[in-house]
Amino acid sequence: MDIELWKKIDEEEPIPAHIQEKMAELKAKGKILPEEKYIKRPTMIEGMRKAGKINTAVLDEVGKYIHVGMNTQEIDDIVSKFTKEHGAICAPLHYDGFPKSVCTSINEEVCHGIPTRLKKLHDGDIINVDCTTILDGYYADASRMFYVGNVSEERKRLVEETKKCLELGIAAAQPWNTIGDIGYAINNHARSCGYSVVVDLGGHGVGLEFHEDPFVSHVGRKGEGMVLVPGMTITIEPMINAGRASVVIDPINDWTIYTKDKSDSAQWEHTILITEEGNEIITY
Repeated sequence: MDIELWKKIDEEEPIPAHIQEKMAELKAKGKILPEEKYIKRPTMIEGMRKAGKINTAVLDEVGKYIHVGMNTQEIDDIVSKFTKEHGAICAPLHYDGFPKSVCTSINEEVCHGIPTRLKKLHDGDIINVDCTTILDGYYADASRMFYVGNVSEERKRLVEETKKCLELGIAAAQPWNTIGDIGYAINNHARSCGYSVVVDLGGHGVGLEFHEDPFVSHVGRKGEGMVLVPGMTITIEPMINAGRASVVIDPINDWTIYTKDKSDSAQWEHTILITEEGNEIITY
């Protein structure tokens, strides 16, 4: 976002006094607080909601067409066309050199899979489609898992328990809780299912930029890490492996992340707003 526009919104819509007082009180106690620029104001939140509606609709559109035999470039084409038709921009395209409009990660690919006409979906695959939309300078980010054809019960369980991890992480993301509370809830459930949580990657702040502070680890301790202040907007996006947590990066494209032991991986992601009453899902 343009710095002058941000300053104008900051002047017209300051952080409420009672929230500033609470932040000052917690900071005096040694707690970690976000910078004020990461606490979104009503105008910014409304902009994110609008971007989120398109982002959610894009993933709905992808879901209509997932089928055995399609290649992942076809998914990229759907995302690119739908986003443009709705006056928005695909954030991943050219971000740090990423060559496509969306990430498509299959089976043992944890994240950042690059769409290509050479990679087809096979019966029994699971695929994560990760979409980030920019509308009028505001970002919204989400990903979903999709089944391709006849999927094994083992893979279905991984996908569903990963979704449960996300839901538990969101439930823990209450105002004045901490990032550690989110990670604790996710890791505790994943381990109870016999799975592992990827620790090298995580969620993040989002809204005015693609990636903002804080880093949202999906492993943590209760009460530790940055405090969740009303107005913060973050992604929670647990990457859960059926095997070990270790991952490797593709040495050729330098983007795609795989499980080191070639076990399956699943991920769900929502962007949420921390409110004074709880939280709100911006896009899913």
